[in-house]
Amino acid sequence: MQTAITRLLGIEHPIVQGGMQWVGRAELAAAVCNAGALGILTALTQPTPQALREEITRLRGMTDRPFGVNLTFLPTLKPVPYEAYRDAIIDSGVKIVETAGNNPAAHMPAFKANGITVIHKCTTPRHALKAEQVGVDAVSIDGFECAGHVGEDDIPGLILIPSTVDKVRIPVIASGGFGDGRGLLAALALGAEGINMGTRFMCTREAPVHEKVKQAIVARSEFDTCLILRSLRNTSRVARTQLALSVIEMERAGSGIAEIAPKVAGGKGRAVYEQGDVESGIWTVGLIQGLIRDIPSCADLVRRIVDEAEGLLERRLAGMAAGAAGPSLAKMQT
Repeated sequence: MQTAITRLLGIEHPIVQGGMQWVGRAELAAAVCNAGALGILTALTQPTPQALREEITRLRGMTDRPFGVNLTFLPTLKPVPYEAYRDAIIDSGVKIVETAGNNPAAHMPAFKANGITVIHKCTTPRHALKAEQVGVDAVSIDGFECAGHVGEDDIPGLILIPSTVDKVRIPVIASGGFGDGRGLLAALALGAEGINMGTRFMCTREAPVHEKVKQAIVARSEFDTCLILRSLRNTSRVARTQLALSVIEMERAGSGIAEIAPKVAGGKGRAVYEQGDVESGIWTVGLIQGLIRDIPSCADLVRRIVDEAEGLLERRLAGMAAGAAGPSLAKMQT
């Protein structure tokens, strides 16, 4: 199943692993790469640029296939040395970078001077068009179904994907709500060149996430997420927990970032993934959890998705051909 994205990235299957904070580590990225998809390290999961260099080296010891690094630019209470992380990526010889959050224009000259393919994650067609104008090679368009930052426009993938495809000339990766072969086939039908999966890869054997978190994803439905930080225009889809609901109540009461910040601290989310207490911190999960029923290996998951998509396509075309032939044959016989 070759597309513009598989050719651009040098991968076997049109599937990209999302760059997830605290989750996008070497063991997961390597497993995804070895399955023929694109694995991605999350730069800011590492505490320092030097730690990122070491994680890239660790990943290279686990796979000889193409991989990427995610670098997300977001407003933070504590300044982040983005240029130093960028330079660590470049110095390590990484050739694929996924940027997200704010406009990556300031970093594009450095990336392009070093022959790096850049994918920018967007939540609207206008942001995708701007990303194309500043020189990125592909965009990943995040629908309202996604985990984490969903943007502020609430446009689901069924509209967002073809709208973006219609406006840009570079390849589009569909993101948000994808986790099986049906989704892959639908994304391709809508004009995307592949899919990006975060939550689905988080629920695999190789994901560096506590087993209790994975089991919670399997047990929960599409109704078990909620949106926080809407009042701050930093909307995020997260697991529906008592802590998350308390944040929503604080927002309704008019609380600002100073009051809310201690509850949504990243360290608490990290502890959820590492210790397994799903009620102790804010953690992100997408609506796709309603379709997740098991915890496979990355290799089994990627193979299953591709096989399902190809099988559905063959059966659908065969069924349509049979349906079209039937009336014509009956007419000829009369």
